[in-house]
Amino acid sequence: MNETIPAIETVNLTRFFDVQCAVDHINLRVEQGTFYGFLGPNGAGKSTTIKMLTGLLQPSGGEIRVLGLDPYSSADSLALRRRIGVVPEGLALFENLTAIEYLTFVGRVFLLDQQTIRSRAGELLELLGLDREHKKLAIEYSHGMQKKLALAAALLPNPDLLFLDEPFEGVDAVASRVIRDVLAEYVRRGSTVFLTSHVLEIVERLCTHVGIISAGQLVEQSSLEELRRGGTLEQSFLERVGVAEGSVQRLSWLEGGSA
Repeated sequence: MNETIPAIETVNLTRFFDVQCAVDHINLRVEQGTFYGFLGPNGAGKSTTIKMLTGLLQPSGGEIRVLGLDPYSSADSLALRRRIGVVPEGLALFENLTAIEYLTFVGRVFLLDQQTIRSRAGELLELLGLDREHKKLAIEYSHGMQKKLALAAALLPNPDLLFLDEPFEGVDAVASRVIRDVLAEYVRRGSTVFLTSHVLEIVERLCTHVGIISAGQLVEQSSLEELRRGGTLEQSFLERVGVAEGSVQRLSWLEGGSA
């Protein structure tokens, strides 16, 4: 029996910006059907990694396979883009379109028929609470609403793999719960999610596997269950990124009571 092709696999993936190494020879392996949380401090290399995996940023070195395809091969890149959905760091919406106009555009790019686009777009806008704002342009949306529209666009073509860069940032508690439920169901049906988030509580609730990147290096990759055997996810995360308990610097004027 043939081994299942991983959803994501990298070998010594590296990216330099001038002389600075942002991603340093990382070897990721994400199996299909998993909910993978990619964690790290600010500036650790998370967004740079996602950009390389999705074909938005050429690596300086190493190899990438996403769903068995090479994002930078002319023979593979178009076929791969039809099978993935992305909520990038910068969102990159067409701000002078309404939500339904934007989703219609995305659906046509993915060669969906008009009836499918209309049906899926309507469901997504209603589910994410955007149906009441359908006449507004995307530029008039709050940051949280723009996040929800970007997620709707990523989900619209029903991709095999979702890349989500901080999808809960700026999203209200009600919408956050809806999004968590949608993503959990998405993985239950056999698809894969690759998520970055600074909210460890969300990672603990959703993710089955975790990778931790620090200063561009992959310092941990395991199942969430294995990672939590030594304590909480927060404790394990802080240990992996080199923050020892009690080592956080404190403000001098807050010590020793009031002045």
